[in-house]
Amino acid sequence: MLKLMHNARIYTLDSHQPRATALLIGHGRVLAVGDETLSRQVDERIPREDLHGQVILPGLTDAHLHLQYYALGLQKIDCETATREDCLRRVAERVRTTRRGAWILGHGWNQNRWDKGWGRREHLDAVAPDHPVYLTAKSLHAGWANSAALHLAGITARTPDPPDGQIQRDADGEPTGILLEGAVQLLEKALPQPDADSVAEAIAAAQEKLWQFGLTSVHDFDRRTCFQALQKLRAEGRLRLRVLKSIPLELLDEAAALGLQTGFGDDWLKIGGVKVFMDGALGPHTAAMFEPYADEPQNRGTLLLDGEALYEIGRRAAAAGLPLAVHAIGDRANHEALEAFARLRMDEQGRRPPLRHRMEHVQVLHPADVSRLAELHVTASMQPVHVLSDMEAAERYWGARTVWAYAWRAQENAGARLVFGSDAPVESPNPFMGLYAAVARRRVDGFPGSEGWHPEQKISLASALQAFTSHAAWAAGWEHDLGKLAVGYAADLLVLPAAPFDVPSEALPTMRPLATMVQGEWVWKNPDWSMA
Repeated sequence: MLKLMHNARIYTLDSHQPRATALLIGHGRVLAVGDETLSRQVDERIPREDLHGQVILPGLTDAHLHLQYYALGLQKIDCETATREDCLRRVAERVRTTRRGAWILGHGWNQNRWDKGWGRREHLDAVAPDHPVYLTAKSLHAGWANSAALHLAGITARTPDPPDGQIQRDADGEPTGILLEGAVQLLEKALPQPDADSVAEAIAAAQEKLWQFGLTSVHDFDRRTCFQALQKLRAEGRLRLRVLKSIPLELLDEAAALGLQTGFGDDWLKIGGVKVFMDGALGPHTAAMFEPYADEPQNRGTLLLDGEALYEIGRRAAAAGLPLAVHAIGDRANHEALEAFARLRMDEQGRRPPLRHRMEHVQVLHPADVSRLAELHVTASMQPVHVLSDMEAAERYWGARTVWAYAWRAQENAGARLVFGSDAPVESPNPFMGLYAAVARRRVDGFPGSEGWHPEQKISLASALQAFTSHAAWAAGWEHDLGKLAVGYAADLLVLPAAPFDVPSEALPTMRPLATMVQGEWVWKNPDWSMA
């Protein structure tokens, strides 16, 4: 069915025709872009939607989130609190409405924000003596469990640390309840595992939350059950969010044996690259660093793979036609990943087209490595919103190294392709908060001042929007379908009351779409919005 949208302020993000006032849409695609001349030329029998001067942008992409974790997290306790006591109060409230013996789950705590630091199992035992409790940290690289949960998981003083993680212990060697990195897997094996059907229903509900932020596509980094759930939704015609789906490293050989290559799929669900972890995260001090953390002189973080190991993984993936998507936070982790990519690019000489490798997070780099992503044609997949939560911790733990932390401008100046996401549920998937972080580099409360934190790393709003649109589309192999409003492109868009370019940066975090369209159909409208 055809429709004409007119009397709008359209930012197409297409360099050939950056502004327009009218769009002709049909069969889920943009058929024409123009001004009121187009409106007059279109047959009057075609339905028209008058936008009354409201703003249209292309649909936005979150280029790094965990869709299953986010969707299921909407059902969990929100543990992102100012104090540990507030978190415990929320657990106590959930206890009152949960049957005895049932698991209580939560997400979002950050011991760096709490005056009293890490929690202990005894704290949870006091408010939930008859329930197993497990709360994941905001970073997803640590967990906090009570005694009942540790018992069900079989974690005791005699349980050895896994090679890639740590069980925090007290002076007597007993588990404190805090699990770091790979140790969280010991606990999570005991959790009731959601099946594909329940995950599908959670994702179906979460879609609307994402549409409300103007998101029309995402790059997902969860595992097999999430992929099964997405396929179920796709088969039932209920997937109305475009998803680039990564392959977890543990399934690389199976994917290769099947001949599954990046790009396989359709307009709704497509295979991306192989997700590999080089290190942990800033919060739990497990990001791999060249020099120790400022507050832990013996700790350089956890390097899960070195460059040689990543290179071998990359060779196997490349032979199967699969690029890598490498999680790297610390400067050493990023360096080792870049060493591997340098060798992989040497192996790849003459290959057409080259694989679209990407590095996820790139949170702090050694100065010698700043330009190497651009030189190696590796996409910098970063999450500006992290800086709002991390700036104080980064200063405390990394000190002078923060000159090259969350350094979007440095990557842009070097010529790297920036793509932006949120890492939800680590952060909110609200892309307008990401845009704000990219251009302001200061918290919404104004800290650390009007210029922001390391203001030399700010980027323009136009660049930040590219990272949420056309650059993200390129990273997914959708550059001929998504990321701009041009003839032949998908009719994925959002309507705003004002243009992000026309408001002060302080207004960006609270900016919300009035409506969101996917494939030419309105998938969400603000109840108060009307085109009448």
